[in-house]
Amino acid sequence: MRRDFHHCGLTNGDDIADYSNRQQVQTCELVNLADLATEAEYVRGRLATYVNDLLSLGVDGLRLDAAKHIATGDIANILGRLSRSPYITQEVIFGGGEPITPAEYVSNGDVQEFRYTSTLQNAFQNRDIAGLQNLENRGWVAGSSANVFVANHDTERGGSSLNVNSANNAYVIATIFSLAHPYGTPTILSSYSFSNNDAGAPNGGTGTCSGTGGSNGWHCQHRWIAFSGMVAFRNAVGSASLRNWVSPQNDRIAFERDSAGFVAINSGDSSWSATFSTSLPAGTYCDVIGAVYNNGSCGGSIHSKWRLV
Repeated sequence: MRRDFHHCGLTNGDDIADYSNRQQVQTCELVNLADLATEAEYVRGRLATYVNDLLSLGVDGLRLDAAKHIATGDIANILGRLSRSPYITQEVIFGGGEPITPAEYVSNGDVQEFRYTSTLQNAFQNRDIAGLQNLENRGWVAGSSANVFVANHDTERGGSSLNVNSANNAYVIATIFSLAHPYGTPTILSSYSFSNNDAGAPNGGTGTCSGTGGSNGWHCQHRWIAFSGMVAFRNAVGSASLRNWVSPQNDRIAFERDSAGFVAINSGDSSWSATFSTSLPAGTYCDVIGAVYNNGSCGGSIHSKWRLV
């Protein structure tokens, strides 16, 4: 019904024209898309009913698209009606000088930090990764509330992030970094090849994944050994702090996750041989990037004292 949608009456055609105007951003239409009146009781109830149905089917997380176009209080009200608490990540792209900021939404769940994505793109494309040690003091969303990614379904197409075709293996090593560094909660895009930015999914829209990759145009990055291995690494190091950072030159870094794991990343063309200091317990550690670690068995290289990436 008409009353279930916003009709802002502020611009020609009701489309957003001024992103410095909060009322336009949150009550006018985004590129002519109908805008639900999320302050209305009926709309809130129907949205909550839909999400609760998803939760009953086993859904564990939700990405709230274009969240900044919904007042944060409306989101909070709807989430408060859910039968359980799923993981929440909210798309709040921040434009300088806009009145709506990512910080407004952290009380509802994680917020996607796009400034992280562009920072990694610049650093790994330019092989200048030495400045990535401290990501908490940049004016971004606090790491405890940030959802971060090397690429998502939008940025990989628009050139605003790395992607599988990035030169010098930058996409892969940036993802390794993202899973190794303690800032934020990382997510990994599992995508497909496309010939133009408007192309839909190949293979009739059906993903084809098996083993450690994909086929029929699908990449299935979540199965790549380097990525699945680093997911295990991240789960193993947990909340351990970053320490013993080393960056002898701009394209090389190494660091420890306090007594739990160690990573060395070389984005240059030449090999890197070095000795590192760590507080890891004495023992042997599996190279989880090069081969699968399964049920206590390492399928690749084993290194004494520290874990090598």
